[in-house]
Amino acid sequence: MQFRCKVASTGGQVTQGTYVADSELALRHELEGKGLFLLSMQRVGSVGVGRFSFQLPSRKHISSSEFLIFNQEMATLLRAGLPLVQSLDILRRRVPNPTLKAVLTDVYERVRSGSALSDAFEAQGGMFAGIYHASLMAGEKSGSLETVLRRYVSHMKVMLSVRSRMVSALIYPMVLLVISAVVVGLIVFKVVPEFGAFYRGFSTGAELPASTRLIVAFSEGIVNHLFVWGPAVLLVAVLGWIWIRQPGQRRRLDSAMLRLPWFGPLSRKFSTAQVARTVSTLLAGGIPLVNALDIASKSVGNRAVAQDLDVVAREVREGISLHDSLSRRGTFPDVAIEMVEVGESTGALAEMLNSIADFYDEENDTSLTRFSNLMQPLLLVTMGIVIAALLLSLYMPLFQLSSLT
Repeated sequence: MQFRCKVASTGGQVTQGTYVADSELALRHELEGKGLFLLSMQRVGSVGVGRFSFQLPSRKHISSSEFLIFNQEMATLLRAGLPLVQSLDILRRRVPNPTLKAVLTDVYERVRSGSALSDAFEAQGGMFAGIYHASLMAGEKSGSLETVLRRYVSHMKVMLSVRSRMVSALIYPMVLLVISAVVVGLIVFKVVPEFGAFYRGFSTGAELPASTRLIVAFSEGIVNHLFVWGPAVLLVAVLGWIWIRQPGQRRRLDSAMLRLPWFGPLSRKFSTAQVARTVSTLLAGGIPLVNALDIASKSVGNRAVAQDLDVVAREVREGISLHDSLSRRGTFPDVAIEMVEVGESTGALAEMLNSIADFYDEENDTSLTRFSNLMQPLLLVTMGIVIAALLLSLYMPLFQLSSLT
């Protein structure tokens, strides 16, 4: 959390600034430890009236691209020979994002006070991934912080590129789905009730076709009972959200995802590529294998894969080889396990894991492209059939009436 504070030094100088802390109490203790007296405190993004305040929407997110640019510039300044504290001071002044500026200001103050850079970022309350903390720690111990930062930047560029390709492959089918839902919704909620009222007022003695009666009854049932099924849908959504927040439910859902016919293998390959690239980056930075597995288990998105990776880390710590432990789990593809075995036997595990990540990233990209190319015409045809069937059912009584006259 961010707080805008007015503080006074022991010499009587009053200053204002933005600080990052887990709570107000923690910030008070931190300021007292620095010999500062707190005069006023207000959370960033809140408006206070007397003793009361309410929260306004504020930008609290640090995008991956912004953090990537920061690390690139940091590596460049360190390579140019600037001290770490001076580099942080330069970068924190140039950052446009107020959240990142506040974080970097806190990191700068901690490093200037004697803390390690990895400890300063770790103190930000889990805002940054474990792989970043571990990379900084490895760079500090080896004295090659600039090299580690560049390796982390390369890792992030690849991960962002993979994510961008996946989003690009899925965005057009999702747009078609949204357009289809909007069009069908307009027909069901606006067009069909108008036709139903018209047919009821236009009595010819003839019975409406079955498809017309079915569509009109379905639409009027939804519109007339909107106050019933609307809250019901909202209640189901809230209960689903509460259920998914329960301990272990997300893991069960992710485990079920791995067993689906087409999405299961795709999710398994994506998790394999993510784990392999993370572990490869950490091993190349000098992090031990067991620690790298622990960090990878916390960064992987699929909870079922993360749980299996925790077991793998424990077994590797007990002396079992990585490929034997992976083969016991049955979570990762056989090709990846065989490549891990080759990497362990040749002493080039980091390079082999990087090859595994590249291999499965290409496979996932190809699968998603095929899926997108298949879904686009399928969705267009389905949307056309549904809309045509709805309109034909609505206009069919008019066609019959014209034929009678």
